[in-house]
Amino acid sequence: MSRILITSALPYINGIKHLGTLAGSMLPADVYARFQRARGRETLYLCATDEHGTPTELAAAAAGQEPADFCAEQHQVQHDLGRRFGLSWDHFGRSSSPQNHRLTQRFAQGLWEAGFLEERVTQQVYSVADKRFLPDRYVVGTCPHCGYEAARGDQCENCTRVLDPADLIHPRSAISGSTDVEIRESKHLFLRQSLFADKLRAWIDAKKGEWPLLVTSIALKWLDEGLQDRGITRDLVWGVPVNAFEWGPNPDGALPDIDGLAGKVFYVWFDAPIEYIACTWEWADARAAERGEDPPADAVWERWWRGEAAADVTYVEFMGKDNVPFHTVGFPCTLIGLNETFAGGDWKPASNQAWKLVDQLKGFNWLDYYGGKFSTSQQRGVFMDHALELLPADYWRWWVMANTPETSDATFTWEQFQQQVNADLADVLGNFVNRILKFTESRFDGVVPEGGEPGELEARLAGDVAAKLAELTEQLEAREFRKSATALRQLWVLGNQYLTEAAPWTAIKTDRDRAAVAVRTGLNLVALFAKVSEPFIPFAAEKVALAVGEAYPGRWPDAAAALDILPAGRPVAAPEVLFRKVENDQVAEWVARFGGADAAA
Repeated sequence: MSRILITSALPYINGIKHLGTLAGSMLPADVYARFQRARGRETLYLCATDEHGTPTELAAAAAGQEPADFCAEQHQVQHDLGRRFGLSWDHFGRSSSPQNHRLTQRFAQGLWEAGFLEERVTQQVYSVADKRFLPDRYVVGTCPHCGYEAARGDQCENCTRVLDPADLIHPRSAISGSTDVEIRESKHLFLRQSLFADKLRAWIDAKKGEWPLLVTSIALKWLDEGLQDRGITRDLVWGVPVNAFEWGPNPDGALPDIDGLAGKVFYVWFDAPIEYIACTWEWADARAAERGEDPPADAVWERWWRGEAAADVTYVEFMGKDNVPFHTVGFPCTLIGLNETFAGGDWKPASNQAWKLVDQLKGFNWLDYYGGKFSTSQQRGVFMDHALELLPADYWRWWVMANTPETSDATFTWEQFQQQVNADLADVLGNFVNRILKFTESRFDGVVPEGGEPGELEARLAGDVAAKLAELTEQLEAREFRKSATALRQLWVLGNQYLTEAAPWTAIKTDRDRAAVAVRTGLNLVALFAKVSEPFIPFAAEKVALAVGEAYPGRWPDAAAALDILPAGRPVAAPEVLFRKVENDQVAEWVARFGGADAAA
């Protein structure tokens, strides 16, 4: 059976993440990983903090810390919050790790030797006031494409176009705010992406129908506009050093001017995707350390990424739409360039140990806050730490997955959040579990009852459950999360409808065996719901599973035995209330604290 490798876009280190970040990568990836594990497949889910680049230096300076100290502290914060949200990473790494430094430098070496890197003298923004070059986000100004006046030097937050700092109109320093800037020359390394245009187009065309239209349309738009060579070094201090490794000869026999690259680091969008691979190396090292073993050989982690050893791996990436270009163009260029050479204008395999490109890429639209953007930099919206102050993680997990912005942008409002979690979690799932277990405790001594034979009602239920379970399984395999959440809720509804029709509280007055059948069937539905709800609401699912004596986490159920999970005579016990309703006064308090319909302004 194929192995499943899952990565979600790396969250920036600069601040606690908001619900939009959860919706756009980490939470769907977690649901998918939990589902695949339940199916019995060897699954590796990796994520890491993205720690290099201008945002890190700016955030560290604002906090009065050195970047290394700032990153170490913030990594722990993000790790702890992710675990409290139930994110089941097999490893949560760091792009500043020694493994990523070594691998980034190794990859750059390989690209140089294959002829895909070259030195160029570029025009860079220099701040006279700050006495330094201003790369990327150190420069703000007016976007030349949409006119947004607070565009950053790497990407416009308004129109999402990727920019170069020198492109900005009326540029100013993000450090001092000074407009005393000028253009000066600076030497950098460029990845010759233009060479890869045809290969990328053929690869992306082959993914049409497999990948969401959102993803392929963004990727092809980049290609249609003309793929440009991309600078992969920056004038920064914090990052993977460019001159920290030995350069080999390129096919033309020339050597780079190391002195001209001294003090520069690799661009964050070059080293950050490499961290997906380096994170696997970190995971292997960490697992060996936990066992008291020596660091493993490269083959242990490369089996997920390289050559014949990775032939049975299905690699799935999750990300928001702003990250799509870097994962369909930039990172693939890096990997293709390592896998092949371009000598004399001909493409040739570099080795028989090719690095694996992504198989499935799931991209998401935006999750908005009352129609305005969630924003880490502007502290607008609900952030992970605040969310957990208000309610347990499952409330947020359920709402986000039921409203995943797959085909269009989605909007969070407190009023809609209250309505949906109350209806789905409290009224449907929580009510069902509480009703049947409380009744079992009061009328059947808290054990799964024996006696009676299933009838027409149970046969019809079995058919409905099997059909809905098949739909849920199919939608999760296809990574259609809103449809999956709908199918899961409909399963819960089947349980309530069955209890209402079977009415064991009425049957027990005249026919104890008939009531026993209804209760036994209801309890088996409880066990089933624990298993199929675990990817979405793992904390509640664990409580439900333990209430009926089932192992947690369990295996994904077989439709043929979905109503025959629990043995007669097993003790069961009602858990504490699974989901308390969100009250109107709570909503009013949260709107006052975080903003309501006026927040978008």
